[in-house]
Amino acid sequence: GVDYVGFIGSDFVEEGKRAAEWLIKATGGKAKIIELEGTVGSSPANDRKKGFHDRIKSEAGMQILDSQTGDFARDKGRQVMETLLQAHPDVTAVYAHNDEMAIGAISALEAAGKVPGKDVIIVSIDGEKDALQAIIDGKMGASVECNPRFGPTAFDTLEAYANGEAIPAKIINPDNFYDISNAAAEINTAY
Repeated sequence: GVDYVGFIGSDFVEEGKRAAEWLIKATGGKAKIIELEGTVGSSPANDRKKGFHDRIKSEAGMQILDSQTGDFARDKGRQVMETLLQAHPDVTAVYAHNDEMAIGAISALEAAGKVPGKDVIIVSIDGEKDALQAIIDGKMGASVECNPRFGPTAFDTLEAYANGEAIPAKIINPDNFYDISNAAAEINTAY
């Protein structure tokens, strides 16, 4: 807090951990996973990978078959998934560092004759509207929200600071979690 009042942000490690916990539960702790990573070197990609890997390392049945960057992009996610699917046709799960790559992976799976949500379970991060629709459609299992709505927290923090209140050094924006139990009810509030 020397050059700034406080940090307001997301906990990317926790997002990866929550995705792993859902996937472990959904697969009974047995999955052959393809990981679609975000942009190499970025904090979200590094931390989401760490959270996911740290959580699954104690689960003997959770195996990462391959991991490759899709640069957080839908079409790149599709292209990478097409390539990795040829190398690993026995894949049973996809963990994507964001919804855009997960949606690209869905296209690649369908083009290869696989049924997303049945043949291959997909978990992702972001909580965007297209992902919630994919959950509703049964193509994606879950999405951990990366809440983009920092405005209210930023203004509340600014007001508290202006009033002379102590500001925590780290404020984490709260993230929702979406699966079939709430995706339909929440889709209209998703970004």
